[in-house]
Amino acid sequence: MAEYRALLLGIDLAKELGADEVEFVGDSMLIVEQVRGKWKVKQDHLRPLHTKVRDALRNLDGWSIRHVKRGENERADELLNEALDAAG
Repeated sequence: MAEYRALLLGIDLAKELGADEVEFVGDSMLIVEQVRGKWKVKQDHLRPLHTKVRDALRNLDGWSIRHVKRGENERADELLNEALDAAG
């Protein structure tokens, strides 16, 4: 759930900053492949978040999402945790 919430936060921030095209980078292969549409969303509790993400992405002119290994994403994890804490 945290990864989907973070992605939604990123989409909202990109829109606030006026971005038309965005590249999202995440260390959750599950989320990346579900958002790409390659993997099904089997967990009932993730379906509403997945739908919100897909709907939000439609408002961007262009977007991409790619996976990185968790060890290559440590600073991003720190920033994410700070942002989620601030958002409540």
